[in-house]
Amino acid sequence: MSIHFVQLLSLLLLVVLIWPISDAAKHNTIKSLPGFPGNLPFHLHTGYVGVGEMEQVQLFYYFVESESDPVKDPLLLWLTGGPGCSAFSGLVIEIGPLNINDSASSWDSKIPIFQLNPFSWTKAASIVFLDSPVGTGFSYATTHAAYYSNDTLQSWHIYEFLSKWLVDHIEFRDNPLYISGDSYCGKIVPIVVQHIVNGNKADMAVTMNLKGYILGNPYTSKEDNTVAKFKYAERVSLLSRELFETTKKSCNGTYTNANVDCRRHLQAISDNLDPLFDAHVLKPKCLTPQTLCQETSYELLLSWANNANVQEALQIREGTKSQWIRCNKTLAYAYNVESTFGYHQNLTKEVIRALVYSGDQDLKVSYVGTLQWIKNLFIKILDDWRPWFVKGQVAGYTMKFSNGHYDLTFATVKGGGHTAPEYKRQECLAMVSKWLVMDPF
Repeated sequence: MSIHFVQLLSLLLLVVLIWPISDAAKHNTIKSLPGFPGNLPFHLHTGYVGVGEMEQVQLFYYFVESESDPVKDPLLLWLTGGPGCSAFSGLVIEIGPLNINDSASSWDSKIPIFQLNPFSWTKAASIVFLDSPVGTGFSYATTHAAYYSNDTLQSWHIYEFLSKWLVDHIEFRDNPLYISGDSYCGKIVPIVVQHIVNGNKADMAVTMNLKGYILGNPYTSKEDNTVAKFKYAERVSLLSRELFETTKKSCNGTYTNANVDCRRHLQAISDNLDPLFDAHVLKPKCLTPQTLCQETSYELLLSWANNANVQEALQIREGTKSQWIRCNKTLAYAYNVESTFGYHQNLTKEVIRALVYSGDQDLKVSYVGTLQWIKNLFIKILDDWRPWFVKGQVAGYTMKFSNGHYDLTFATVKGGGHTAPEYKRQECLAMVSKWLVMDPF
């Protein structure tokens, strides 16, 4: 499906679609949560917004107001990757105001104890954490057919969600808006941004004060990602130069050729890379449930979110979810957008800002491929590769691109993994808070 066709379809839908604001858009105020001592020292709201035909898709969200100045601070929509990974991961593992207190949590009984995250992005912005697509986290559908989704449908549902949410939260309608997410949502975010651009131009829907988008270790296309993965692995000494070159030659540079030599060399690469924890190559891989590793804490979230007291506290609709799964891999989902490079290219025509960051220890979606597609946009380099600092120490490296109206800042996060804020919270808050107010970092 071409981008022009998607844009035309979006405009047609905007003309004929009238969004009713139903009770599904109302929100709940959450003052306390099991696992956190006392009342929450920040404003947390949860709720559902119905989207799609007859609102058969009910998308669940967590909303945390800025801890600084919610009246003036930017509004971020946060989408966690997958597809199918709950936005709750973003709230307590990555950029939100809570994280797991490892020393206080009971690992044997799988009881998480939460503590405040001093480097939450809510220090600089209000954030809507959205469970998308349908079937993710606490989001659900009222019919079996409505559980089907794909890249383009999910993106449209997110746009519809945001339009309704802003009508119901009119006090945030004029705040600077940034669409943000990481991992697989590297494919979804630019499509949502394009919908907003189209909607604003059509003047037929809720006008949004869109200022830009933020992407962390963004998945853009499968083929480019595979090539970049092998380039990165060779660059950081995870593959020998000889194996890298012979594989590249036998697979004709695309790594999709099915000839015997190509398959043999790809297997040799797998033998080298599969034993690694590809989300962060310096961290141990989970070998058994008893292994203490980065993913151990994920299991605590599973037991917590499926607790009846927790669901009551979050105001989850009873009977809508048989089991909460952090990353639902059973979605009825079609990957119908091969690459979103064309969307980024299209957005370079707009007055818009973009921040793209990459943890430099990520093998899943390496910075090598991300920087390559950014350079392929052929935008002038304003600030060439240089270090950026936090408290006098190198926190990563950055470049800035601009064509006069579209500005893109690229940054690596030194020591960060696939979800960079999970590993480098202080550095990522410093990066995004300065970028949001247009300060150099």
